[in-house]
Amino acid sequence: RIGRPHETGETAMDMHELTSELKHSNDSKIVLLVADGLGGLPMEPGGRTELETARTPNLDALATRGVSGGLIPVKPGITPGSGPGHLGLFGYEPVKYQIGRGALEATAIGIELGPNDVAVRCNFCTLDGDGKITDRRAGRIPTEESAPLAKRLRDVAIEGVQILVEPVKEHRFVVVFRGEGLGGHVHDTDPQATGVPPLDPVAVDDDSRRTAEIAREFVAQAQKLLAGEAKANGLTMRGFSPRPALPSYEEVYGLKAAAIAVYPMYKGLARLVGMDIVGTSQTLAEQIATLKENWNKYDFFFVHFKYTDSTGEDGNFDAKVERIEELDAVIPDIVGLDPTVLIVTGDHSTPSKLRSHSWHPVPTLVVSDVCRADRLAAFGEADTVTGGLGQFEAKYLMPLALANAGRLGKFGA
Repeated sequence: RIGRPHETGETAMDMHELTSELKHSNDSKIVLLVADGLGGLPMEPGGRTELETARTPNLDALATRGVSGGLIPVKPGITPGSGPGHLGLFGYEPVKYQIGRGALEATAIGIELGPNDVAVRCNFCTLDGDGKITDRRAGRIPTEESAPLAKRLRDVAIEGVQILVEPVKEHRFVVVFRGEGLGGHVHDTDPQATGVPPLDPVAVDDDSRRTAEIAREFVAQAQKLLAGEAKANGLTMRGFSPRPALPSYEEVYGLKAAAIAVYPMYKGLARLVGMDIVGTSQTLAEQIATLKENWNKYDFFFVHFKYTDSTGEDGNFDAKVERIEELDAVIPDIVGLDPTVLIVTGDHSTPSKLRSHSWHPVPTLVVSDVCRADRLAAFGEADTVTGGLGQFEAKYLMPLALANAGRLGKFGA
């Protein structure tokens, strides 16, 4: 009941319950444009970030109409992975709803995980004669070479468990163990280094001991099946995880939602929260075309742009600037559809200077006819830190989107 306190002093209703209670439908359209790893840092003190360096006339024009701020992906000082970063954007408390990489990869390629499943993301690797890793990704073996090898591993047989093996892309594939009594808490076997052998799968808790034993037997049989391969003669296992229990976008927000993404992981995240995966886009131009084609079919669109993150991880400042400019160029196409609410943000910062994800707040822009514009003249880190949204946790972005779309009713009398 609203207002009844827990013993901890917190109210009984969490944010999902509240938005679900207050939600209502209309004909509004919401676009969430996510430039992965958008936030950055200057390479030298006093310099400009990648976003501030990029020529972004369209984003800057939107900034004069909208309200900006700094989005905190999880909590201040916490550096998120892509999973928690996106869950926060989708309005799910990242610390509460933790999703393993295996479940993400499996869901992304269309595997429907059941209650007795544990999914694992696997990488082919190259082992030397002593069983030590010489290449953690098997030379980034092309998919046309790796897919038949993944299918070969379907010959692994372990009593009492069903095993699904599916190729993903390049050196990556997914394994699902299906059976009774399987826990999902097993340590990764990737040592994150070369010159050492893969680690042994070790259970974190008693409920996962059987899973670890099955994983150990799977690896043993798989390496026999891969013996003699020049590149992919071994494997590592990462992200052991069951299917997470997540309320859907329809349940929480009353939205019929679509996801337009290129990479499997982001499709998997979207599918886990109940979004439809639309289109088979491989480029940003194709993604925008898919958005236009599906405009009348959905209330909410999640459009994911990967390359602001990958260039940051490469430490390539100039390439990240170019990718931001590429994103800016499609803004008029989105604005031309006349969305009720347009949000531009990222799931985390990936400064080229750090070559990795970071904890820094992400520049975020919300544009609607009722957004109380702060009329900043540009969209960049130094500007958004003074914006009207202030700094706020990502989990509050969806309630802001709903409110700006006129989809939230009044709370209380």
